[in-house]
Amino acid sequence: MEQLIDNLSGLREGSASGSGAQAVERALQLLSIVGRAADKGVALGDVVAGSGLNKPTARRLLMALMRSRLVEQDELTRRYYLGGELYVLGMLASRRHGLLEMAAESLKRLSALSADTSFVSMRRDDYAVCLHREEGTHPVRTHALLTGDQNPLGVGAGSLAMLAALPDAEVDAIIGRIEGVIATQYPGYSAEIIREDVARTREAGYALNPGRVIANSWGIGMAILLPDGRLAGALSIAAIDSRMGETRRKELAGSLRQEVERAQGKLKTLFGSGRPVIRDAPQPVRRRAPEHV
Repeated sequence: MEQLIDNLSGLREGSASGSGAQAVERALQLLSIVGRAADKGVALGDVVAGSGLNKPTARRLLMALMRSRLVEQDELTRRYYLGGELYVLGMLASRRHGLLEMAAESLKRLSALSADTSFVSMRRDDYAVCLHREEGTHPVRTHALLTGDQNPLGVGAGSLAMLAALPDAEVDAIIGRIEGVIATQYPGYSAEIIREDVARTREAGYALNPGRVIANSWGIGMAILLPDGRLAGALSIAAIDSRMGETRRKELAGSLRQEVERAQGKLKTLFGSGRPVIRDAPQPVRRRAPEHV
């Protein structure tokens, strides 16, 4: 919300807002209109009609919402949809209908079956955030990832699984943006290593972290997709290296796949499938830059 207020502050009085409070109220009104058409999207003309604002005002407010990633626009239809940041905020704010709620039983089953620690993570910009960790019963545990921790996409098993689920162009863009952080904070990684890991993940069907963050802590992960094929998050399991031999990795990958399918089934029931599911090559909603709204 702070970012939204900053974006709205740049709009001139009399054109898109009369005051800061009025601008926020109008922007939230537009957000509600877009939200009511979440599956089909909404055209600019419908936003104008539903809000009672004139077209330039509605357009400028939508631009502010897009800069805050609360709204996004399909490049082909030019219709507006709720943005990824709103989804992230909802996940962080509520357990009731979020990914964490959807995956809670899966984490319990994974940790009970494997006796190791399982995690659910989600993307936030160029990073992966751990929403929850479920402890297993094995006496030797790994503490490489705690609830609330975040790493650049590609660092760690769940994080890598999410990166590999994105289109190539987006993967390249993310690696370009995080390369400096990787070079200074993650000595076990490089841009080239992450690219190679992405390729191996896609080929194997699951992500593997062979102790690159902490030497004796290995992880295996798999992405969860929304009904329209966009990324929702990832499930992962971490264990000490001696418990991550090739045979066991394949067994854990099978368990992860079952739980990912369960979570995706719940998400499909919740969100519906009004837009086509793209399983092999998930594509994000194509957005125009705000200045072309």
